[in-house]
Amino acid sequence: QVQLVESGGGLVQAGGSLRLSCAASGGTFSSYGMGWFRRAPGKERDYVAANSWSGRTYYADSVKGRFTISRDNAKNTVYLQMNSLKPEDPAIYYCAAARNSHYFSERGKYAASYEYWGQGTQVTVSS
Repeated sequence: QVQLVESGGGLVQAGGSLRLSCAASGGTFSSYGMGWFRRAPGKERDYVAANSWSGRTYYADSVKGRFTISRDNAKNTVYLQMNSLKPEDPAIYYCAAARNSHYFSERGKYAASYEYWGQGTQVTVSS
C-alpha cells in the first residue's frame, strides 16, 4: 500500500511562487507515474501535471510554462514548483501515484489512472 503525504501549501501573493512536495512510502516509487491534480471550491478535480516513471513530464495548458513537476527517486518525492501564481490557481492540490505510467501523456490526465492519492494541501493566492 502506497501512502502519499503532500506539503508546502500556503498563502502567497499573486505572481509569487510555491513548491509543493509529495513524499511517498510503501511502494517502489521509481516505478510509479506521478501526478498532481487540484480542486477549487465548487469545482471538479482538475489535472495539473504528470511525470512518468521515466521522467517525462506533461502539463495542463492552464499551467504550462508556469509550473514544473519533478521527482527525486532517491527521496521518494515528487515536487510541483509553481511560479507566477494567478488568482485562478487557489485550490487543494493533490498528488497521486499510478502503477502503470505507459502512454502517460494521455492517461496521466485522468484521475482514474491513479490508484493512490494524498490528502491534499491548500494553496491560496491573494491578489
